[in-house]
Amino acid sequence: METTSRGPHRPFTQQRARVSRLDEHAYRFSVAPMMDWTDRHCRAFHRSLTTRALLYTEMVTAPAVLRGDREHLLGFDAVEHPVALQLGGSEPGQLAEAARIGEGFGYDEINLNVGCPSDRVQSGRFGACLMREPELVAECMAAMGAAVKVPVTVKCRIGVDDQDPEESLFTLVDACAAAGVSIFIVHARKAWLSGLSPKENRDIPPLDYPLVRRLKAERPHLRIVLNGGLASLDQAMAEGEGLDGVMLGRAAYHDPGLLGAVDARVFGADEVVTPEAAVEAYRPYIAAALARGLSLAGITRHMLGLFQGRSGARAWRRVLTVESVKSGAGLDVLDRALAELRPSREAALEA
Repeated sequence: METTSRGPHRPFTQQRARVSRLDEHAYRFSVAPMMDWTDRHCRAFHRSLTTRALLYTEMVTAPAVLRGDREHLLGFDAVEHPVALQLGGSEPGQLAEAARIGEGFGYDEINLNVGCPSDRVQSGRFGACLMREPELVAECMAAMGAAVKVPVTVKCRIGVDDQDPEESLFTLVDACAAAGVSIFIVHARKAWLSGLSPKENRDIPPLDYPLVRRLKAERPHLRIVLNGGLASLDQAMAEGEGLDGVMLGRAAYHDPGLLGAVDARVFGADEVVTPEAAVEAYRPYIAAALARGLSLAGITRHMLGLFQGRSGARAWRRVLTVESVKSGAGLDVLDRALAELRPSREAALEA
């Protein structure tokens, strides 16, 4: 049942016991939710490179979950765990019901998007524009938290437009913390809702990592994860010092091979996963998807950057791009693409 109540909200931690498959280290490294990119095939592929990183879906709006094809929007493979569902919306009742449905599908966490700056998102009154309405965000989080047993979290910016980030970020976080939220993923840039495109909003507003570290220092009881502008695993680990975790987005997508080192460097595993090993691990998933009648191109498009910097990487991308769209394309295309990779003692600059 939907509600538009604006009454006082009680922290959901007092309403329902929290149950989750996420361990205390889960937030050390995650891959950001990215529209049109982090679909179920992308997440299954990323899982072939890291067993520990927390993965996120693309943002799905609460109304779409309530009215749309839920299997299409929310379905995922068990191999993806741990995996979180990111929702968009601003109506507490809708978000609570969407969160409940997401939990029913088996997601390990439900996240609210308070950071996307696109015009379409603004017109729907969700995303980064909600930085201006911290009490409404807190009400949404309280409703979601009361509806599910898995953790509910917030992904936000540090502010929008002419807001003072030192005020807007802390105000939002404190309001949500009062409603029971304990985990925040902070994209360390403002979003300019007028004058900049979504793409420009990912690059032009300056980053303020020190502000995110200050948030953690002054709110040590909260889990704070850093996102925004992290271009490599080395940089992420350096900038995330003193925080509870880091979240990579475009770097992890365009150069997915870096994920092969995450379990070793971040979680203490024994071995680094090579790109070749990841391809072999992903092969059964591809075969199963093809057997269900899915297109090879939609499955392998996320693999194009896997051999970044390797001799033959350009040919790998060409074969996958050209051959995967053809009728009847199967695993033989993957084998032909792999055959283009030539051993090299030094990373080539061909890519």
